[in-house]
Amino acid sequence: MNQKYEHYYVPDQSPWPIVGAVALFFIAVGAALTVMDMGKEGGSGVYLLYVGIAVLLYMLFSWFKNVIEESHQGLYSAQMDRSFRQGMSWFIFSEVMFFMAFFGALFYARMFSVPWLGGADNNTMTNEVLWPTFEAVWPLLNTPGGTSTQAMGWQGLPLINTLILLASSVTLHFAHVAMENNKRTPLKVFLGVTILLGVCFLGLQVEEYIYAYNDLNLTLDAGIYGNTFFLLTGFHGMHVTLGTIILLIVFLRILKGHFTKNKHFAFQAAAWYWHFVDVVWLCLFVFVYVL
Repeated sequence: MNQKYEHYYVPDQSPWPIVGAVALFFIAVGAALTVMDMGKEGGSGVYLLYVGIAVLLYMLFSWFKNVIEESHQGLYSAQMDRSFRQGMSWFIFSEVMFFMAFFGALFYARMFSVPWLGGADNNTMTNEVLWPTFEAVWPLLNTPGGTSTQAMGWQGLPLINTLILLASSVTLHFAHVAMENNKRTPLKVFLGVTILLGVCFLGLQVEEYIYAYNDLNLTLDAGIYGNTFFLLTGFHGMHVTLGTIILLIVFLRILKGHFTKNKHFAFQAAAWYWHFVDVVWLCLFVFVYVL
């Protein structure tokens, strides 16, 4: 009895994984040197950071282009589609674990380290060991160097950005519904609005950072509070940037007539990622800004 096997496309060797690894290396080194060179003239870290970002964008667009061409050539099967879904699911899971590590560090610092340093659990008060103005409260607004900062409140820009991301999830949901009902005009409108909301979020986050630096004296080296604030919000901002780029590419494909109501996993994957970014921000807003 002959058994028919489903065709499974195996692409040729691709240069893009190694190109992406090189780009991330430049970004990591450039970001580290940029932080170290803050306040100095002639620092080279920012140039490495820009090179890394440029190479990463080139890699993303090129890799997306290859996948789009393979899809339109009819090389993908149902099994390949399931592989894409599994791959995207595991990627988002890895991103959840990434942010869980930072949220875990924040939880440990607030609930264990700071109280312990203040004498909790029968420990001796450590003010004299640390610095004279140390107080076991969160956020820690006094640094060992004697400088002080202020906490970023949840009102104002953080609240506005929260509403923007929540609205973007709603508009993206309507775009998805339009896709499933083959309504191209509402699809373009709602997806375009989602991208604009993402850009607005990033612009307001830059404004928030400027306000934190100039008015609150809140910097990356402003003690553990400054560290956790900028690491969590900064990495989230990077994910919003990546999500906006992905949605923009999907939007351009829609303008070219790509996708149908039955075959649109690229759009669905972008929606998964964007909703994940929104959920992370809600957790971040509560645990970093409100509590």
